[in-house]
Amino acid sequence: MIELDRTDIALLQAVQQNNRLTSEELAEAVHLSATACQRRLKRLRSARVIEADISVVCPKAVGRHITMIVMVSLERERADIVDRFKMAVRNTREVMIGYYVTGEADFILVVTAKDMEDYEQFTRRFFYENADIKGFKTLVVMDRIKASFAIPIDQ
Repeated sequence: MIELDRTDIALLQAVQQNNRLTSEELAEAVHLSATACQRRLKRLRSARVIEADISVVCPKAVGRHITMIVMVSLERERADIVDRFKMAVRNTREVMIGYYVTGEADFILVVTAKDMEDYEQFTRRFFYENADIKGFKTLVVMDRIKASFAIPIDQ
């Protein structure tokens, strides 16, 4: 990891709120030239401090009307099984977010579906056909209160 100075932190805070700011707008916000801002952003991306530049899409607007939080437990916590499941999560488009966790479950997934029938098909394909999965519990999201990937950064 690279060491972040106050300007890097100010840039990160700005692009987390709006990654469509122009170089000139960023320069004004962090008191640098537009060219210097672009150099710093390139360095932050190369160092993987900035992992992605994304847009947060409303699931309902694209036909994904339900969201579930799914707690998944594996049969055994062996490295090859964990790695295989991580790869499956990464390669499954219905899984928006996946966490490898401690506690009651081994993984927490955020999954979207068109409707309950679509989610049932997903569970059959993704969970029931996977012999490495001991069980899963689904929580249906009633309302999305906040959608953000912004990380609090202290100066």
